[in-house]
Amino acid sequence: MRNQIELDNAAATELAGTGDSTLNALAAQLDCELILRGNLLTIDGEQDAVRAAVRVVRELSELAAQGHEIGPATIEAVSGALDQHEDPAAILEDVIWRHRSTRVAPKTVHQKRYVDSIRTNTITFGIGPAGTGKTFLAVALAAAALHRREVNRIILTRPAVEAGERLGFLPGDLMAKVDPYLRPLFDALHDMLEAEKVAQHLERGVIEVAPLAFMRGRTLNDSFIILDEAQNTTPEQMKMFLTRLGFNSKVVITGDVTQVDLPREQASGLLTVSEILEGVEDIGFVRFGEEDVVRHKLVRRIVAAYNDHAQRQAPELRPAKRA
Repeated sequence: MRNQIELDNAAATELAGTGDSTLNALAAQLDCELILRGNLLTIDGEQDAVRAAVRVVRELSELAAQGHEIGPATIEAVSGALDQHEDPAAILEDVIWRHRSTRVAPKTVHQKRYVDSIRTNTITFGIGPAGTGKTFLAVALAAAALHRREVNRIILTRPAVEAGERLGFLPGDLMAKVDPYLRPLFDALHDMLEAEKVAQHLERGVIEVAPLAFMRGRTLNDSFIILDEAQNTTPEQMKMFLTRLGFNSKVVITGDVTQVDLPREQASGLLTVSEILEGVEDIGFVRFGEEDVVRHKLVRRIVAAYNDHAQRQAPELRPAKRA
């Protein structure tokens, strides 16, 4: 059976993807042959498969018209939703935080799984490349939990490890000294709340932003705790952090195992913890891929190019692995 669908420009561009990657992923998912010529999409295959493909393409076209970036994960989400007779838009538009003009919702199936894991588990690990929304979504959920008074405070932390540069002595008080390390967390906060509100919460201790070393010896109750850049923790630091968990608290740990800034011989706590805690009840692991990158489209291409380059490298040039 053959069916042809005329798409608008935005839908045709999104469904093609870089180097027809999205179109190929769609064809594999739908078990049909897809040929895109300009704005005309031709679908060839078995009758039932073509009919299903038409439904999926129409849903994806509507999502593209609404501004969604279509990728392999979105295709999987739409196909799965239609198979279960659910509205794909309802899955991809699960608004977790709304404040004035800010509206935060998952954009890929892995982001949706990440959000659901944070809601249902006490501890969630979000592991994946830059630009997949790991920190942004966690901060949005933290702001929502604070707004609903499910927690009394938000604690944001990350290891003070320099990314290939030595900053040297930094003048000023504690906040001035740690600001370069914690700036990405401040940026996410200011995307959720007005600067005045953030400053007020910081002054009152409702929001705490501190280096990981400041967590030692504490028990964190009634808190939403986010550990960012966790790939730069040592196994000992990771254990220390996880054992800070108190009652009525939620922990989100994010990191990218391809961007470890620790000394070459030092193991990453994020790598070891997945081996230790995978499968433990009330702990969720969500792994993102390059298809989940939701920053500028060029970021996805950069991530893909670096991944391809790493695979081509000789073993002796790759990052050292633990024995």
